Amino acid sequence: MFAAAFLFALPMVARTALVALAAVLVFLVVQYLHLYLVVAWGEKRTAGNGYFGRPLAERKRFKRLLRCHRLVLSPILWPLSRLSRFRFSTASFSYRGVPGPRGTCSPESFRLAVEYEPRSDDVFVATQMKCGTTWMQHVVYQVLMRGAGDLAETGTALYAVSPWIESLKSVSVNEAPRVGIQRPSRIIKTHLPVSLCPYRAEAKYIYVCRHPVSCFASCADFIRTNAGAFAAALDEIERWFCSEASMWWGTWPSHVRGWWSWSRGRENVLFVSFEEMKRDLRRVVQRVAEFLAVQPLEAAEIDAIVGKCSFEYMRKHADLFEMNPPHVLQTPSSLLVSGKLDRHKDVPDAFRQRLLTWCRSEMHGSDFPLEVYYPDIAAAAAPGVLQRDEPHGNAH
Repeated sequence: MFAAAFLFALPMVARTALVALAAVLVFLVVQYLHLYLVVAWGEKRTAGNGYFGRPLAERKRFKRLLRCHRLVLSPILWPLSRLSRFRFSTASFSYRGVPGPRGTCSPESFRLAVEYEPRSDDVFVATQMKCGTTWMQHVVYQVLMRGAGDLAETGTALYAVSPWIESLKSVSVNEAPRVGIQRPSRIIKTHLPVSLCPYRAEAKYIYVCRHPVSCFASCADFIRTNAGAFAAALDEIERWFCSEASMWWGTWPSHVRGWWSWSRGRENVLFVSFEEMKRDLRRVVQRVAEFLAVQPLEAAEIDAIVGKCSFEYMRKHADLFEMNPPHVLQTPSSLLVSGKLDRHKDVPDAFRQRLLTWCRSEMHGSDFPLEVYYPDIAAAAAPGVLQRDEPHGNAH
């Protein structure tokens, strides 16, 4: 009563301003509540195999709904992105000294992965993130299916067939189908370093490494795509990438050193580079088939595998090879960005040179043959000779 009397006693301009302010506040509260509900709804719909296990038409409908919600929420997303940025410290957790991405994984999902007891017919595809995991998963799938894999024909997502063992958002390892004509196997994705990866001598492990600066460029794309307007600046991404305490699943040098050591001492571990796959996919397909003890592939079968595992084919059927379920903050972008052999050349030179020098320093004393795989790293500045203003000098 008194509030109404006070309001009507005000001049018209003041009353209009107060009403407008109240309307704006109500609108922002409604927008924030809408955002909260959409995020909660999205998390529920994508948990486990909730997204990847759905038919293709339903997955496309879910993405359309998210785009509509994002459009409606744009009035609040823009100001929020000006007030807050994506922070690796709050988006990460640590399990036994190994960082992981909160939301996609959790300490509990890491624990379950570490405690998993591999079966003799399991095939693990391991990489540091953004180094060709999905590509190799599909190669293994098609090799086991002798080129007859029918993901495109059935609209089945690869991550409904191949579990990501430490993730909260894929088919679980215990529910995953065994695929293959001659050697039925479960194809298990992991980014875990050797210190955490579950091991069995009878299981098979394929590790893919990639030029570290190309890995960095793809990681930056990944952060920008998933954080959208909230994404961190490139120098902050560099500090994260070079920090053993922050980089998810460990830094590139520590990850590669560990898996290289396993491949040198264990016959059930195959080490492949992304660059080999780009230069001669046919030869890599043959190596994988031999490693998995698949009966010799016919030329037509190899042709079918190479065709279905080409970047052109996978980009055409990108809905089948999504690496993470969509969410409301995600910007429209293909996660199969380019797969360029020399992606590292797209990185600004100052960043590139710092990363090359850092990698050489970190790989010093390792028996990993940098001069064979990445001669530009081997030729970088001597260990310890870093720019005075480099942003990651004290990151590790």
